[in-house]
Amino acid sequence: MHTLGIMLKILPTAFVAASILVASANYPNATLAGTCASRCGVRPVQFTPGQSIKINVINTTSSLVKLEQLQSTTAIPLQPGKEFQLNNDQQSNISLVFWDETGLPLQAIYSQPNSRTLRVELRRGRVNPGDRSLDILGDGRVKVF
Repeated sequence: MHTLGIMLKILPTAFVAASILVASANYPNATLAGTCASRCGVRPVQFTPGQSIKINVINTTSSLVKLEQLQSTTAIPLQPGKEFQLNNDQQSNISLVFWDETGLPLQAIYSQPNSRTLRVELRRGRVNPGDRSLDILGDGRVKVF
């Protein structure tokens, strides 16, 4: 009777182990767990609210791109291959609008090379209408529209 008792205790454990083994063979991604550090993706770009930041905009297209900060009134022409730098001493809801002078769509690729710099690369877009503005929200998050 003692052997039967041990078998009854081991049977559920063996059943669970067999189930995990079969599931991992059929669905390897569903059963393998990892830490966030192994698969959490790229960290989002975000700045500390109120922090002064520098915005570098680079035109990598072959045509003239115009930039306009919504708080100012005139558009800034940005020639192909050129870079424009905007220093913002009091970061709060910055909106930067951009467009290709020929009407072609743009794609804005942004990154944060350091804690106080936003790098925006304007490329030729593939889908119309493309990206048209970049906003730094009051909470420090960056959004492209």
